[in-house]
Amino acid sequence: MNHTGHPDHCDDDLWVREGSPTTSMLMFSAGVLGNAAALVLLEVRRRRRTQSARGQRSSCQLFQVLLTALLVTDLLGTCSVSPLVIAAYTRNESVRALGGSVDACQHFGFSMTFFSLVTLALLQCMALERCLSIAAPYFYERHLSARCGYLALALVYVSGALFCLAPVFNYSAYVQYCPGTWCFVDILSSQHAHLVYKNLYASCLLLMIACTVLCNVCVIYHLVLMYRRRELHRGSARRFRASTRSLAEELEHLVLLAFMTITFLICSLPLVIRVYISSFTADHTLDLTALLLLSMNPILDPWVFILLSPPVPRLLWGAVCKVLRPRPLDNKVPLSVCTHTQTIPVQT
Repeated sequence: MNHTGHPDHCDDDLWVREGSPTTSMLMFSAGVLGNAAALVLLEVRRRRRTQSARGQRSSCQLFQVLLTALLVTDLLGTCSVSPLVIAAYTRNESVRALGGSVDACQHFGFSMTFFSLVTLALLQCMALERCLSIAAPYFYERHLSARCGYLALALVYVSGALFCLAPVFNYSAYVQYCPGTWCFVDILSSQHAHLVYKNLYASCLLLMIACTVLCNVCVIYHLVLMYRRRELHRGSARRFRASTRSLAEELEHLVLLAFMTITFLICSLPLVIRVYISSFTADHTLDLTALLLLSMNPILDPWVFILLSPPVPRLLWGAVCKVLRPRPLDNKVPLSVCTHTQTIPVQT
């Protein structure tokens, strides 16, 4: 490991300067419990959907594959770093001292960098999948399937691993930060390799965040168009029920994806900002706060999924319908998506 000698690194410390394992243990428990519960709930919903589909291809199968991968990734991320923090506090040894070598620190830094990149990449894939499903439905039905999701997962994991292995092979470095319980990319060094790597990492995060937001905006735009089209061109009752259900499902996916994206923005943007400005200012407290926020993302994601599983999005959809529903003329309530969503049972 390359040592820069910066005072905020605590890179040579062999003990933990301050703190207790209570917070880390609570975060670890919440992360494991939340991700496990979310995976069980997702599997239950998948089986119910499979039974009701009666052999037909589900339009959200690819989305479910990506969502499952996201939850599994969050679970792996929590299990990769939290036990090291707990062990460091319990034994009063820094991460770099665990096991008598720097391997634990290298693993910690790799895990933090890798899982942050992969999580956002999966969110971007989910947003792009929803955008294509609603903006280009014919292309989506003919060319995209669950197999494409598995190929995308392989590409995301392999590219993320290759990028995050660079510091292990001495291009940049993973260094230990105060109070000795975490390691990350060297964001305080002014050496050329460190500057290039940390700025590339932050730029990748920002680019994927921008793409995810744009895809979500595209989905919102096409949902509005879909709603207006259903209102202007009402077909048979059966076709209307099918289109109503499609619109409701798209809204459920959008709500879930939007809240997961907002959660990641809150958890990751502080660290991205710290990476960019670390060349000019060094602040140990802000660095530790940014890392704690980044560590919260795999803990919050499953709880966002659990809280936004039906019927919560349907309640939100009902509230939106109350705002968008046109006012009745001459005491005659016009036929609308909202009224049919509430009164007509959907046959699957």
